[in-house]
Amino acid sequence: MFINFEIEYHTVFGEDLWLNVIEADGTHTPYAMTTSDGVKWTTKLDIAVPIHYYYSVTWHGRVRRSEWVFDPHEVPEVIEGTTIDVADNWMDCPEDFRVAGTLVPVFSLRSEGSFGVGDFGDLNMMVDWVANTGQRLLQVLPINDTTTTHTWVDSYPYSCISVFALHPQYIDLRQLPQLTNKADQDRFETLRRELNALPQIDYERVNAAKLEYLMLLFKQNGKSVVRTKEYKAFVAANEDWLPAYAEFCVKRDAEFDGFIFHASSSFWCYVQFLLAKQMSAVHSHAQERGVILKGDIPIGVSRYGADVASEPRYFNMNGQAGAPPDDFAADGQNWGFPTYNWDEMLRDGCSWWERRFRSMAKYFDAYRIDHVLGFFRIWEIPVPAKSGLLGQFSPAMPLTCDEIYHAGIRPETLKATVGPIIRPNSQPLPDGASSEYLFLRDHKNPELYHPRISAQKTTTFLRLNNQEQQAYNNLYNDFFYRRHNQFWYEEAMQKLPRLVGATRMLCCAEDLGMVPDCVGWVMNELQILSLELESMPKAAGSRFGHVENNPRRSVATISSHDTPTLRMWWDEDAERTQDYYNNILHHPGAAPHPLPADLAEEIINRHLRCPSMLCVISLQDWLATDKDLRLADANAERVNIPANPRHYWRYRMHLTLEQLLAAKTLNTRISNMVAAGER
Repeated sequence: MFINFEIEYHTVFGEDLWLNVIEADGTHTPYAMTTSDGVKWTTKLDIAVPIHYYYSVTWHGRVRRSEWVFDPHEVPEVIEGTTIDVADNWMDCPEDFRVAGTLVPVFSLRSEGSFGVGDFGDLNMMVDWVANTGQRLLQVLPINDTTTTHTWVDSYPYSCISVFALHPQYIDLRQLPQLTNKADQDRFETLRRELNALPQIDYERVNAAKLEYLMLLFKQNGKSVVRTKEYKAFVAANEDWLPAYAEFCVKRDAEFDGFIFHASSSFWCYVQFLLAKQMSAVHSHAQERGVILKGDIPIGVSRYGADVASEPRYFNMNGQAGAPPDDFAADGQNWGFPTYNWDEMLRDGCSWWERRFRSMAKYFDAYRIDHVLGFFRIWEIPVPAKSGLLGQFSPAMPLTCDEIYHAGIRPETLKATVGPIIRPNSQPLPDGASSEYLFLRDHKNPELYHPRISAQKTTTFLRLNNQEQQAYNNLYNDFFYRRHNQFWYEEAMQKLPRLVGATRMLCCAEDLGMVPDCVGWVMNELQILSLELESMPKAAGSRFGHVENNPRRSVATISSHDTPTLRMWWDEDAERTQDYYNNILHHPGAAPHPLPADLAEEIINRHLRCPSMLCVISLQDWLATDKDLRLADANAERVNIPANPRHYWRYRMHLTLEQLLAAKTLNTRISNMVAAGER
């Protein structure tokens, strides 16, 4: 008797589904189910009926939960020789799945044996600390190669030259053979101690040293490595990107006069092989310790990178991706990335994106989509403009003259307040030239128009009469918050379902900023976790979020790499902190400054108790709960300042991982907090 079982269950974090049959004697026999998308699971049994059955979930081999175990379903007796189809539905994700974790950039890790920057060996130790403190998730920033100039400018981790290649700076030299030349080995050990003692990363010296070591090692034993079956299998499995990346690195370095690292393409393939091997080992170690690794997918790529050079059809080089004005940058942000040619990407089923996601799944169980709004529309700034104020959403439905006039704007007003046509070969506009426009011409069709972002702050707007000001506000609000909802929903639904379904990783998204209603529609439909920051509430008119009301399908956090740490935020605005202290924490009297350790613990506890599936706390905020261990200067804990496009990403934890693992008081406190939060 054949029985086809099918069940819908949205698995996460490397879970597997099992069908458990209860035999006549009461024994339970598990049968593995299979899936192609992590949602629909099937199995086919040749077994006598009637039977009772239930489903269970394992996470990397461990039983995590069972459903209907006390009330198993029954397949009744039927005519012999027929096939039975059984279809069941389960919840999209278990209600009791609530996890605590830590956010820390890999480059920020410090151990006694690292080489001036965090590496994959240090990441293994960080996994151990997370597991030892009762946490189950470790989130990192992007780990892709960003090398374009071999200078500190390359420290920006969100400008990768390849979405597939790992950054050579993360190689753990301790896991590699020593150099046979003792003088060289001693020289590197002396340099390692010097660089590792620095309070911050010296990006240029660290990367130059690691590349030199790798080149010497490649000359020493590279030939024997590249002849191994393991190496050949790696090259064959990555032939869709590895040769192009390696050739790109050769050409890149040939352009530097006096540059010492003129290596062959074989060398760059060898380096990627070593990196992939080490990162795969980290992932396996995390699985053994029950820790979920969560990666980060940047929305853009470097316009000077291997991806753009090898597959230029996917990119619009006349556009620059950025963000409209927000709390981080009053004039908006210009990230400089080329925008995507989605027409071309959709033509082949978003294969580049699917390959990218599958590549990440080799190392991670979950991921964060940086700036998920980019899949709905991107803030596109035309080349050669610099200011984010000159951006406009793309794709969009720009306004016609008739629509503007019908809204109550006079033709002479439009003519006097619209910006010039900006073409790719035109001269950059002088600083401040964008400050007084009320309308911008569409990048593709100059006969169509966009309201200029933040135009209400201009003196041009203030000179309008009251009637035209109201007309402009109505037009502006409709354009940015209502006009495009269905249009952008359809745009996102052409892309995101393919990508979310490409792997079984859990999808989380950074959905902060100027968020239209359609973003929530798509994220709910695809079951993507939102990001919830108490200091950046999504409810209009609210000063603070209310963590107790967080949606279950969300990630709760206090600070990120782009925001001040909790201690910095506490001292930024005394009036705001006082409001938070009295009306959110419900403490009387004056708020203490600087932030006491016990208050930091109270704030984190509020987040741990909230409904969000994931609660991810930055390492700096965990340390804020310990007055003896936290860094004396809170301002030195900042990872990034988004308003500064040339920020040097060089923050390093001041403790070593050995000290962190041995910090009994802190670690016991965190374990107790996680347990009290039922995570």
